[in-house]
Order: sequence, then structure tokens, then C-alpha cells
Amino acid sequence: MKTLTVGDVMTADVVTARPAMPLKEAARVLHERRISAMPVLDEDDQLVGIVSERDLLLTQAAQLPRDTHWWESPVRRDTLRRSAGDTVGHVMTTKVVTTLADVPLARAARSMTSHAVKRLPVLDGDGRHLVGVVSRTDLLRAFLRSDDDIRADVLGEVLVHLLWQDPTAVEVDVVDGVVSLSGELGERSTAEAAERLVRRLDGVVDVVSHLTWRVDDGGLTRRR
Repeated sequence: MKTLTVGDVMTADVVTARPAMPLKEAARVLHERRISAMPVLDEDDQLVGIVSERDLLLTQAAQLPRDTHWWESPVRRDTLRRSAGDTVGHVMTTKVVTTLADVPLARAARSMTSHAVKRLPVLDGDGRHLVGVVSRTDLLRAFLRSDDDIRADVLGEVLVHLLWQDPTAVEVDVVDGVVSLSGELGERSTAEAAERLVRRLDGVVDVVSHLTWRVDDGGLTRRR
């Protein structure tokens, strides 16, 4: 079943920076391009970090002392070190969470949530070169699919292509991404599979199933 991947929604035309870029130049680019962060590439065009508006603001935080102390936490000392720099290489975040173009959107969303980041640089299959950037806004595109598109996928992709069922046997209603299924199928396991597969479709918020069956074969649990 075709589901959207990172490569389907990512931004491929990526604005990037170099470690030697002056901070004022980085701030100008972020402002003019209306972006909040840029991947940082080395001379071999490999990803070495990411610089964000927050990183640049560290240099403007006048209340931060310029000297570190041994009793301060590693995070605090790193913050102070970065705030004292005058190039992108000094202030960029080097521990970057990345993803690949063929990763499903749900997995990318979980990665963003678990690492509390707003965007993920997208690397090629070898994990070496940058091919794009995916943001939270990009991931939301999956939920912008129309109800008619979702209904067409339920009938054509799930019922006909995957389950080999007569689509006229099931009534499918979609309202604001919530799919309602009703009708009678041959086996209980088929009805349960239909509900599970519909939940996996891009743009589906929830599934309400009123499907019945002629033969109770124990469902998917017994078939395992």
C-alpha cells in the first residue's frame, strides 16, 4: 500500500551554510529566505551541523558570562562556548537528528517528537549527502488530503487491490478524515484487516467500523 514518505513532502531546494560563514551573514540569509534554520555542510558537502535562529540569539544574550567554570553542567558550558563564537561553525548544533527520503511520514514525526526538533535534514541512501529538509509543516501535508481522495483509496487501494473485495459491499463515508465503514464481508479476519489497513492510509484521523461478516474465522488473532 502506497503511503507518503519523507521524500514526497520534503524541501529539496535547501539553503545551506558553511562553518566559516560569519554570523551576520547567516542572520541575513535566514531573514531574507524566511527560514528558521540551515544545515551546515563541510568542504566535502557532508552534513556537519545545523544553525538556527536560537543558535544566533545565543551570541546576543549579554547576560551570559564569557568564562566557564568547572562546576557548571556540560550543557551550560557548551552553551557558553557557542555563544562566544563569531562564525556558524562556533554556534551550530553538531548533534543533528537526520532521516532518509524513503522513511514513512509517521516514523519521521515520531523522531521529531522524541528529539523535540522542528525539522530533520534528509540524507541520501548512503547517509552521506544532504538531499532535502523535512519540517513539521511538511509532515502536516499528509493530513490535508481531501475526504474524497481518502475515500477513493479505501475503495480502490484497500478493498479492491489489497483485499480483493467487491467495493459495493462496503459503504464508505469520510468526514474530516474520519472514515466510517459499514456493510458485510465474507470473513471476520477480512473485516478486521480492512479496518487496520484503512487506519494506515495517509490523512486518516480515525476509523469507525460497523462491518459485519458471514463467517467467524476467529479474526486476525487466530490466523497468526
